Amino acid sequence: MATQADVRRIAMSLPGVDEGSERFAFSVRNRDKAKGFIWVWMERVNPKEPRVANDGVLAVRVANVAQKDLIIASSPTKFFTEPHYNGFPAILVRLDKVDVADLEVLVLEAWRCVAPKELVEAGAPPAKPRARPRKAAKKTTKATKRPRGRSS
Repeated sequence: MATQADVRRIAMSLPGVDEGSERFAFSVRNRDKAKGFIWVWMERVNPKEPRVANDGVLAVRVANVAQKDLIIASSPTKFFTEPHYNGFPAILVRLDKVDVADLEVLVLEAWRCVAPKELVEAGAPPAKPRARPRKAAKKTTKATKRPRGRSS
């Protein structure tokens, strides 16, 4: 189980990260603008009333909406979304369902999505490789060459 203290430790270890002053959130400056990559989920508890911070859930940036859909489909008990985030590349993460290793990957990848290229190249630790199944080697066969040109 991950905690907000784990999120803070991981996020603040990355170059150029600032912690929000009003609520639990982290950003990095890109072209003189703060770009958020992790923030506490503001849940709509009661319709027609302001959203309320849910400290057990984080909104985390991802590279694109396709990646968002893949992550949510991979483990819907850990990751989800709500209509407010439709079309936006961010997932909602239940902190009590993810471990610290998952969180490290999520935070680093979220930071990479918004950090300036120079900062990513200069100071980011390499992304942890994920285990991927190996593809079977293709057998090569000698193809017969066909003459070029029109056939009549």
